[in-house]
Amino acid sequence: MKKIFQPVFDFLLFSNIFMSLCAVAQALLTFQLIGAKPMFPVLGLLFSSTLGIYNFCILITRPKNPESSPYKRVRWFFGHYRLMVTFTIVSLLSLIPLFFLITTESKILLIFLGCLSFSYGLPLFTIGDHKFGLRNIPGLKPFLITLVWTLSCVLFPVLEVLHLHTNDISMHDITILIAKRFLFIGALTIPFDIRDLFDDRQQGLKTIPVAWGEKNAYLFCQILLAGYVVLLFLFRGNGFSTDFWALTVTVILTGWLIFKSAWKKNEYYYFFFMDGVLILQYIVLVVFRLLIGH
Repeated sequence: MKKIFQPVFDFLLFSNIFMSLCAVAQALLTFQLIGAKPMFPVLGLLFSSTLGIYNFCILITRPKNPESSPYKRVRWFFGHYRLMVTFTIVSLLSLIPLFFLITTESKILLIFLGCLSFSYGLPLFTIGDHKFGLRNIPGLKPFLITLVWTLSCVLFPVLEVLHLHTNDISMHDITILIAKRFLFIGALTIPFDIRDLFDDRQQGLKTIPVAWGEKNAYLFCQILLAGYVVLLFLFRGNGFSTDFWALTVTVILTGWLIFKSAWKKNEYYYFFFMDGVLILQYIVLVVFRLLIGH
């Protein structure tokens, strides 16, 4: 059974399809929290753009000998090189028709986020003989990832809902929604930097774990999650609502996963369990609403 399931599991994780589903789930979570119906152009754009950009960033950072990489993800990805190039091209081309189905405000936002995402790994700057991208600027790596994910999965759906006037959302609630998601996703990005602590030190990347140390980085994650719970309580003045308890459960689980994570954990722990929390948030919210009511 494992021989059948493992290749499928690897395909979903290492081709970035699972990560793309995480983006879709986070947008669905936003629609749920603001009481709006999901919109296909939003979900389609998020899935395709996440798949295309993540694969593109891996392709342009190809190591000299990917088959001997210590990371299974890299070995798998470049072991299926032609398939991944095809996936990347198709996903990016599919953005064109979807792009014309959204509002002008959303188009401007996505162009901005697309530029940030593509420039993240590209060696745009040069100092002497050393070329580097935005990810090499001290402290910018986790901030950029968190910003792009938050604005894509929160502000983008909200803009589309506001344009259709299907829901009344105050600026106060939009601000809290963006801020709490920023804290949550920010907390999730740091364990990946902790895992890459040794490599980042070698490459001179000034991530939070490199600058502050591993223990302080773990503590910072828990502080971010605590801030998320506070904002969750304040969102729309719902207090101890069904949504509050549902998402608090996922925060507790996330805090435990972060606490248990370490650089020696295998890649499945990070790419399935850690990233999977982004999907689990939506599932738990829906289940709580069905069982308890909203």
